[in-house]
Amino acid sequence: MYAAIPFPEIRPELFSVELFGFSFALRWYALAYIAGLLIAWRTAVAAVRRPALWPADTPPMKPAQVEDLLTWLIIGVILGGRLGFVLFYQPSFYLQNPGEILKIWQGGMAFHGGLIGVVVAAWIYVVRNNLSVVSSADMIAHTVPPGLLLGRLANFVNAELWGRPTDAPWGVVFPGFAAQNCPGIAEGMCARHPSQLYEAGLEGLLLGALLLWLVYRRGALKKPGLITGTFFAGYGLARFIVEFFRQPDAQFVAPDNPLGLALQVNGYGLTMGQILSLPMIGLGLWLILRARR
Repeated sequence: MYAAIPFPEIRPELFSVELFGFSFALRWYALAYIAGLLIAWRTAVAAVRRPALWPADTPPMKPAQVEDLLTWLIIGVILGGRLGFVLFYQPSFYLQNPGEILKIWQGGMAFHGGLIGVVVAAWIYVVRNNLSVVSSADMIAHTVPPGLLLGRLANFVNAELWGRPTDAPWGVVFPGFAAQNCPGIAEGMCARHPSQLYEAGLEGLLLGALLLWLVYRRGALKKPGLITGTFFAGYGLARFIVEFFRQPDAQFVAPDNPLGLALQVNGYGLTMGQILSLPMIGLGLWLILRARR
């Protein structure tokens, strides 16, 4: 047996209460969403209160409008994240069980779907209020990484989205038969890459630090599209790399999704996460080049 780190004893719930026959639990994952949105709101307000950061010293919106926009983004991220998971990851299951789509408390959110939901919600709000589309996108983009950091940490706490088997000394033995069963790779329990922490570091800490540095030290907001492009390209590249260490979703190595099966066999090839990240990288690079011109 090689060296490995046992999964820490962390409960998915921060606390739970039962009252009058009903139970309520505040899960770390829900708390990550709430904290991420609040941090994004305050970060955006701080940026629009500094006119010197923006083109012609004019922020794309007022602090009160940022708060209104937050409501739209909450709706967009929840609807988009859930529908993205349904359409991208388990379409056959939800087509046969449409009532399960609404049960978001059971888990199942896709970042790429949430991103699409945010883009659509923000576009509707910005166009309705006659605001700058590109500068508003830059404002939103530089606030996202803290939420990604907290979300991936919550994935680790939930012992979900773990990585491929590894004999690295930092490999983690996640709980559950599915995580510990690695036939042909390890006898008995096997350790896996803590890919959630890899994503937290790349998508949250590294990308977040880069965007803040560009905003407050390089004046990047004065070049509309540069921050949005950097976010798209940075996230897409980080996710593409981490997918080499993240365990492929089970439904893509089974007949439940023919598209995934054709692109990925026995864990090799392009994963759905990589397929969805390629357009992000391309769009990001185009926005960066356009902004620099």
